[in-house]
Amino acid sequence: QVQVVESGGGLVQPGGSLRLDCKASGFTFSFYRMSWYRQAPGKERELVATISTGGSTNYADSVKGRFTISRDNAKNTVFLQMNSLKLENTALYYCKASNLNVYWGQGTQVNVSS
Repeated sequence: QVQVVESGGGLVQPGGSLRLDCKASGFTFSFYRMSWYRQAPGKERELVATISTGGSTNYADSVKGRFTISRDNAKNTVFLQMNSLKLENTALYYCKASNLNVYWGQGTQVNVSS
């Protein structure tokens, strides 16, 4: 049974940090490109960051220098370290696994508010 489960969201003040975790199971994690997406209220879902099977990373321009994506294949987990958070980073953050198949998690809510 495939599972993709995000965790680590919460309420944080502007300028603060959060780390999101995405734990996967039911497929060969190391063979999958892993991505973080987010969807803010009233907006379309957008790509935040991607990490390839080999560890190459790509980021949306809006998060470059503040967010870091990483993966631990031994733990079947991908991480998103978010620093210097801004009000506009408030969103539901989703994890996506991509190969021939695509698997999505249910999301974890991040609220940036003073």
